[in-house]
Amino acid sequence: MKKILITLIALLSINTPLSAKTVYVTDSMKYTLRSSESNRSKILKMIPSGTPLTIISENTNTHYSKVRTSSGTEGYILTRHTLNKPISSWYLKKANKKLEALLKESDLMKQELNQLKGNNNETLSSNQSLSQERDQLSTELNNLRQTAANAVQLKHDRDQSRKKIITLSNELKEVSHENQMLKDSANQDWFLYGGILSLFGVILGFILPKLSWRRKTSNWDTF
Repeated sequence: MKKILITLIALLSINTPLSAKTVYVTDSMKYTLRSSESNRSKILKMIPSGTPLTIISENTNTHYSKVRTSSGTEGYILTRHTLNKPISSWYLKKANKKLEALLKESDLMKQELNQLKGNNNETLSSNQSLSQERDQLSTELNNLRQTAANAVQLKHDRDQSRKKIITLSNELKEVSHENQMLKDSANQDWFLYGGILSLFGVILGFILPKLSWRRKTSNWDTF
């Protein structure tokens, strides 16, 4: 009975199914994938080191593992030729690919940086141009303000001049009116003086003949 149990255990341990996991071929070499668990069996293909394989089962007695390649080929390979993680060359290759990708990304970033620098230079140039235009507009605005202030002052001076002219014109009219009144008064005085002189002349013309006649009469009386 014990022999039967030992035999059953041995048979069960020959091909122990395992859950699917991925292993990698060791070293930088090529290994045989055979059709059965023997180094004399048919070679299905040569597998380079680092090739990922899916474990189907392991036989601890024959030290072979049944595996499946990524293309679907199933066969047997010595378990010692497999690892639970990739070999160093696989990591190196992966690192080189990542480095290459990083270098490409770095080149792209450099190009973008150069483009940004170019855009920045254009922006700086544009900002300088805008600053110059702003300064020019500010100067023109100040000139306009000064011109407007001068125009307001000129208008104020013109209004004051007009007021002075109007005042002087009114004063001139008053002086002219007074002068006319004086002329009229002087004419009236001359007219009055002329009338008086005329009256005086008439009186003299009336008196003088009488005085002459009296003198003649007196002379005659003397003779």
